Amino acid sequence: METYDAIIVGAGPAGLTAAAYLGRFRRRALVLDGGVPRAAWIPESHNTPGFPEGVSGRELLERLSDQARRYGAKIRPGRAEAMERAREGFEFVLDGGPARASFALLATGIVDRKPDIEGLDQAILRGLVRVCPICDAYEAIDKAIAVIGDGDLGGREAAFLRTYSDRVTLLHCGDPFGPAKLRALREKGIEALNIATGALSLDETRVWLGDAAGGARRDFDCLYLAFGCDAADSLALKWGAAHDEDQNLIVNAHQQTSINGLYAAGDFVRGLNQIAVATAEAAIAATDIHNRLRA
Repeated sequence: METYDAIIVGAGPAGLTAAAYLGRFRRRALVLDGGVPRAAWIPESHNTPGFPEGVSGRELLERLSDQARRYGAKIRPGRAEAMERAREGFEFVLDGGPARASFALLATGIVDRKPDIEGLDQAILRGLVRVCPICDAYEAIDKAIAVIGDGDLGGREAAFLRTYSDRVTLLHCGDPFGPAKLRALREKGIEALNIATGALSLDETRVWLGDAAGGARRDFDCLYLAFGCDAADSLALKWGAAHDEDQNLIVNAHQQTSINGLYAAGDFVRGLNQIAVATAEAAIAATDIHNRLRA
Protein backbone atom coordinates (compact mmCIF):
# COMPACT_ATOMS: atom_id res chain seq x y z
CA MET A 1 0.00 0.00 0.00
CA GLU A 2 1.51 3.33 -1.09
CA THR A 3 0.95 6.05 1.50
CA TYR A 4 0.96 9.82 0.92
CA ASP A 5 0.03 12.97 2.75
CA ALA A 6 -2.29 13.92 -0.11
CA ILE A 7 -3.56 12.31 -3.28
CA ILE A 8 -4.50 14.76 -6.03
CA VAL A 9 -6.87 13.53 -8.72
CA GLY A 10 -6.24 15.50 -11.91
CA ALA A 11 -3.11 16.88 -13.57
CA GLY A 12 -4.38 20.19 -14.89
CA PRO A 13 -3.33 23.63 -13.61
CA ALA A 14 -5.15 23.17 -10.28
CA GLY A 15 -3.79 19.72 -9.50
CA LEU A 16 -0.21 20.54 -10.49
CA THR A 17 -0.21 23.80 -8.53
CA ALA A 18 -1.43 21.99 -5.42
CA ALA A 19 1.33 19.40 -5.89
CA ALA A 20 4.02 22.10 -6.12
CA TYR A 21 2.75 23.80 -2.97
CA LEU A 22 2.57 20.54 -1.03
CA GLY A 23 6.07 19.63 -2.19
CA ARG A 24 7.42 22.94 -0.95
CA PHE A 25 5.62 22.26 2.34
CA ARG A 26 7.69 19.03 2.44
CA ARG A 27 4.63 16.85 2.04
CA ARG A 28 4.37 13.65 0.01
CA ALA A 29 1.90 14.16 -2.82
CA LEU A 30 0.71 11.84 -5.57
CA VAL A 31 -0.90 13.32 -8.69
CA LEU A 32 -3.09 11.07 -10.81
CA ASP A 33 -2.95 12.09 -14.46
CA GLY A 34 -6.16 10.79 -16.00
CA GLY A 35 -5.54 12.06 -19.53
CA VAL A 36 -5.49 15.25 -21.56
CA PRO A 37 -6.77 18.12 -19.38
CA ARG A 38 -8.99 20.88 -20.72
CA ALA A 39 -6.10 23.36 -20.58
CA ALA A 40 -4.24 21.35 -23.22
CA TRP A 41 -6.79 22.55 -25.81
CA ILE A 42 -5.68 26.18 -25.44
CA PRO A 43 -3.71 27.21 -28.55
CA GLU A 44 -2.38 30.35 -26.86
CA SER A 45 -3.54 32.13 -23.71
CA HIS A 46 -2.97 35.85 -23.25
CA ASN A 47 -4.80 36.25 -19.95
CA THR A 48 -2.70 33.85 -17.88
CA PRO A 49 -0.80 35.99 -15.35
CA GLY A 50 2.92 36.27 -16.05
CA PHE A 51 2.75 35.49 -19.78
CA PRO A 52 2.16 38.83 -21.55
CA GLU A 53 3.31 37.36 -24.88
CA GLY A 54 0.98 34.40 -24.49
CA VAL A 55 1.50 30.75 -23.64
CA SER A 56 0.00 27.57 -25.07
CA GLY A 57 -1.91 25.28 -22.79
CA ARG A 58 0.51 22.43 -23.38
CA GLU A 59 3.56 24.57 -22.59
CA LEU A 60 1.94 25.81 -19.40
CA LEU A 61 1.14 22.25 -18.31
CA GLU A 62 4.73 21.17 -19.01
CA ARG A 63 6.06 24.03 -16.86
CA LEU A 64 3.66 23.21 -14.04
CA SER A 65 4.58 19.51 -14.21
CA ASP A 66 8.30 20.31 -14.06
CA GLN A 67 7.72 22.59 -11.10
CA ALA A 68 5.72 19.99 -9.17
CA ARG A 69 8.32 17.27 -9.81
CA ARG A 70 11.14 19.61 -8.77
CA TYR A 71 9.69 19.68 -5.27
CA GLY A 72 9.13 15.94 -5.02
CA ALA A 73 5.61 15.38 -6.27
CA LYS A 74 4.97 12.02 -7.91
CA ILE A 75 2.91 12.22 -11.10
CA ARG A 76 1.66 9.01 -12.59
CA PRO A 77 -0.83 8.21 -15.34
CA GLY A 78 -4.06 6.63 -14.25
CA ARG A 79 -7.52 7.22 -12.92
CA ALA A 80 -9.05 6.72 -9.51
CA GLU A 81 -11.53 3.92 -10.03
CA ALA A 82 -12.97 4.20 -6.52
CA MET A 83 -12.42 6.06 -3.26
CA GLU A 84 -13.09 4.70 0.22
CA ARG A 85 -12.77 6.10 3.73
CA ALA A 86 -9.69 4.66 5.46
CA ARG A 87 -8.87 4.74 9.17
CA GLU A 88 -6.96 7.98 8.71
CA GLY A 89 -7.97 9.58 5.46
CA PHE A 90 -8.83 8.00 2.14
CA GLU A 91 -7.94 4.88 0.22
CA PHE A 92 -8.05 4.95 -3.57
CA VAL A 93 -8.45 2.00 -5.88
CA LEU A 94 -6.15 2.78 -8.79
CA ASP A 95 -5.51 0.91 -11.99
CA GLY A 96 -1.91 0.38 -10.79
CA GLY A 97 -2.80 -0.71 -7.26
CA PRO A 98 -4.20 0.87 -4.09
CA ALA A 99 -2.90 4.03 -2.42
CA ARG A 100 -3.78 5.79 0.81
CA ALA A 101 -3.54 9.42 1.92
CA SER A 102 -4.56 11.55 4.87
CA PHE A 103 -6.24 14.04 2.55
CA ALA A 104 -7.52 14.11 -1.02
CA LEU A 105 -7.91 16.93 -3.53
CA LEU A 106 -10.15 16.60 -6.56
CA ALA A 107 -9.01 18.68 -9.52
CA THR A 108 -10.60 16.70 -12.32
CA GLY A 109 -12.07 19.69 -14.16
CA ILE A 110 -14.86 19.65 -16.69
CA VAL A 111 -15.48 18.53 -20.27
CA ASP A 112 -17.01 20.86 -22.85
CA ARG A 113 -20.06 19.64 -24.72
CA LYS A 114 -19.35 19.85 -28.43
CA PRO A 115 -21.62 19.69 -31.49
CA ASP A 116 -21.01 17.23 -34.28
CA ILE A 117 -19.11 19.38 -36.80
CA GLU A 118 -16.41 17.89 -39.01
CA GLY A 119 -12.91 19.05 -38.08
CA LEU A 120 -14.07 20.68 -34.83
CA ASP A 121 -11.25 19.46 -32.57
CA GLN A 122 -8.55 20.60 -34.98
CA ALA A 123 -10.26 23.98 -35.33
CA ILE A 124 -10.19 24.41 -31.54
CA LEU A 125 -6.46 23.70 -31.47
CA ARG A 126 -5.78 26.41 -34.07
CA GLY A 127 -8.07 28.96 -32.41
CA LEU A 128 -10.77 29.17 -35.07
CA VAL A 129 -13.30 27.59 -32.70
CA ARG A 130 -13.25 28.76 -29.08
CA VAL A 131 -14.83 27.70 -25.81
CA CYS A 132 -14.19 30.59 -23.39
CA PRO A 133 -15.01 34.23 -24.22
CA ILE A 134 -13.59 35.37 -20.87
CA CYS A 135 -10.24 33.87 -21.92
CA ASP A 136 -9.86 35.16 -25.44
CA ALA A 137 -12.64 37.55 -26.51
CA TYR A 138 -10.09 40.37 -26.39
CA GLU A 139 -8.40 38.73 -29.39
CA ALA A 140 -11.74 38.86 -31.25
CA ILE A 141 -12.21 42.64 -31.02
CA ASP A 142 -14.14 44.00 -34.04
CA LYS A 143 -14.25 40.57 -35.70
CA ALA A 144 -17.25 38.78 -37.16
CA ILE A 145 -18.11 36.46 -34.27
CA ALA A 146 -20.51 33.52 -34.35
CA VAL A 147 -21.85 31.83 -31.22
CA ILE A 148 -23.49 28.42 -31.53
CA GLY A 149 -25.72 26.90 -28.87
CA ASP A 150 -28.98 25.10 -28.25
CA GLY A 151 -30.31 26.98 -25.22
CA ASP A 152 -30.20 30.16 -23.18
CA LEU A 153 -26.44 29.98 -22.69
CA GLY A 154 -25.93 30.93 -26.34
CA GLY A 155 -27.81 34.21 -25.87
CA ARG A 156 -25.85 35.04 -22.70
CA GLU A 157 -22.50 34.44 -24.37
CA ALA A 158 -23.51 36.43 -27.44
CA ALA A 159 -24.51 39.34 -25.18
CA PHE A 160 -21.15 39.09 -23.36
CA LEU A 161 -19.30 39.24 -26.67
CA ARG A 162 -21.05 42.46 -27.70
CA THR A 163 -18.47 44.22 -25.48
CA TYR A 164 -15.86 43.28 -28.06
CA SER A 165 -17.61 43.49 -31.41
CA ASP A 166 -20.78 44.86 -32.98
CA ARG A 167 -20.81 41.90 -35.39
CA VAL A 168 -22.07 39.06 -33.20
CA THR A 169 -24.39 36.39 -34.62
CA LEU A 170 -26.09 33.72 -32.54
CA LEU A 171 -26.53 30.43 -34.39
CA HIS A 172 -29.26 28.61 -32.51
CA CYS A 173 -29.63 24.89 -33.17
CA GLY A 174 -32.18 23.99 -30.48
CA ASP A 175 -35.94 24.42 -30.63
CA PRO A 176 -36.45 27.37 -33.02
CA PHE A 177 -36.65 30.83 -31.48
CA GLY A 178 -39.96 32.57 -31.92
CA PRO A 179 -40.40 36.19 -33.10
CA ALA A 180 -40.37 37.61 -29.54
CA LYS A 181 -37.04 35.96 -28.68
CA LEU A 182 -35.47 37.02 -31.96
CA ARG A 183 -36.66 40.58 -31.39
CA ALA A 184 -35.22 40.65 -27.84
CA LEU A 185 -31.84 39.55 -29.17
CA ARG A 186 -31.92 42.15 -31.94
CA GLU A 187 -32.54 44.84 -29.33
CA LYS A 188 -29.22 43.80 -27.76
CA GLY A 189 -27.49 44.14 -31.12
CA ILE A 190 -27.35 40.40 -31.73
CA GLU A 191 -28.43 38.80 -34.96
CA ALA A 192 -29.98 35.38 -34.27
CA LEU A 193 -30.47 32.59 -36.80
CA ASN A 194 -32.14 29.21 -36.35
CA ILE A 195 -29.85 26.65 -37.97
CA ALA A 196 -28.93 22.98 -38.11
CA THR A 197 -25.34 22.09 -37.16
CA GLY A 198 -24.95 20.43 -40.56
CA ALA A 199 -25.14 23.89 -42.14
CA LEU A 200 -21.76 24.82 -40.65
CA SER A 201 -18.37 24.03 -42.11
CA LEU A 202 -14.83 24.95 -41.12
CA ASP A 203 -11.75 25.62 -43.22
CA GLU A 204 -8.29 26.74 -42.11
CA THR A 205 -9.24 30.34 -41.37
CA ARG A 206 -13.02 30.80 -41.69
CA VAL A 207 -16.31 29.50 -40.32
CA TRP A 208 -18.93 29.03 -43.04
CA LEU A 209 -22.70 28.91 -42.79
CA GLY A 210 -24.70 27.75 -45.80
CA ASP A 211 -24.56 25.40 -48.74
CA ALA A 212 -21.19 25.36 -50.51
CA ALA A 213 -22.86 24.07 -53.67
CA GLY A 214 -24.89 27.21 -54.21
CA GLY A 215 -26.99 29.89 -52.63
CA ALA A 216 -26.01 32.55 -50.12
CA ARG A 217 -23.22 31.78 -47.68
CA ARG A 218 -22.13 33.59 -44.52
CA ASP A 219 -18.65 33.52 -43.09
CA PHE A 220 -17.23 34.40 -39.67
CA ASP A 221 -13.79 35.00 -38.20
CA CYS A 222 -14.36 32.69 -35.24
CA LEU A 223 -16.97 30.49 -33.60
CA TYR A 224 -17.73 30.20 -29.88
CA LEU A 225 -19.34 27.05 -28.50
CA ALA A 226 -22.13 27.60 -25.95
CA PHE A 227 -23.41 24.14 -25.07
CA GLY A 228 -22.21 24.04 -21.47
CA CYS A 229 -19.94 21.56 -19.71
CA ASP A 230 -20.06 18.33 -17.71
CA ALA A 231 -17.99 17.25 -14.71
CA ALA A 232 -15.06 15.10 -15.82
CA ASP A 233 -15.28 12.87 -12.75
CA SER A 234 -18.03 11.82 -10.37
CA LEU A 235 -16.12 10.49 -7.33
CA ALA A 236 -17.28 13.28 -5.02
CA LEU A 237 -20.83 13.18 -6.35
CA LYS A 238 -21.02 9.43 -5.74
CA TRP A 239 -20.00 10.09 -2.16
CA GLY A 240 -22.75 12.64 -1.78
CA ALA A 241 -20.64 15.80 -1.64
CA ALA A 242 -22.75 18.97 -1.68
CA HIS A 243 -23.11 20.53 -5.12
CA ASP A 244 -25.20 23.09 -6.95
CA GLU A 245 -27.78 22.48 -9.67
CA ASP A 246 -25.02 22.40 -12.30
CA GLN A 247 -23.09 19.78 -10.28
CA ASN A 248 -20.33 22.21 -9.34
CA LEU A 249 -18.97 21.18 -5.95
CA ILE A 250 -19.72 23.49 -3.02
CA VAL A 251 -16.65 24.19 -0.89
CA ASN A 252 -15.81 26.26 2.17
CA ALA A 253 -13.31 29.12 2.41
CA HIS A 254 -10.44 26.60 2.43
CA GLN A 255 -11.74 24.62 -0.59
CA GLN A 256 -12.91 21.69 1.52
CA THR A 257 -16.06 19.96 0.29
CA SER A 258 -18.88 18.90 2.60
CA ILE A 259 -16.85 15.70 3.20
CA ASN A 260 -14.18 16.18 5.85
CA GLY A 261 -10.68 15.88 4.41
CA LEU A 262 -11.82 15.98 0.79
CA TYR A 263 -10.91 19.16 -1.08
CA ALA A 264 -11.67 20.41 -4.59
CA ALA A 265 -10.19 23.09 -6.84
CA GLY A 266 -10.56 24.26 -10.41
CA ASP A 267 -13.37 24.17 -12.95
CA PHE A 268 -15.24 21.46 -11.04
CA VAL A 269 -15.93 23.93 -8.22
CA ARG A 270 -17.61 26.99 -9.69
CA GLY A 271 -18.62 28.51 -13.00
CA LEU A 272 -15.69 30.90 -13.53
CA ASN A 273 -13.50 28.46 -15.43
CA GLN A 274 -10.17 30.27 -15.42
CA ILE A 275 -6.58 29.08 -14.96
CA ALA A 276 -5.85 31.90 -12.51
CA VAL A 277 -8.86 30.93 -10.41
CA ALA A 278 -7.96 27.22 -10.49
CA THR A 279 -4.38 27.77 -9.36
CA ALA A 280 -5.47 30.16 -6.58
CA GLU A 281 -7.98 27.62 -5.27
CA ALA A 282 -5.30 24.93 -5.38
CA ALA A 283 -2.91 27.07 -3.33
CA ILE A 284 -5.63 27.67 -0.71
CA ALA A 285 -6.45 23.95 -0.50
CA ALA A 286 -2.82 22.83 -0.30
CA THR A 287 -2.05 25.31 2.47
CA ASP A 288 -5.01 24.15 4.53
CA ILE A 289 -4.01 20.51 4.05
CA HIS A 290 -0.49 21.33 5.24
CA ASN A 291 -1.74 23.20 8.29
CA ARG A 292 -4.03 20.31 9.25
CA LEU A 293 -1.16 17.84 8.89
CA ARG A 294 0.91 20.05 11.19
CA ALA A 295 -1.85 19.93 13.77
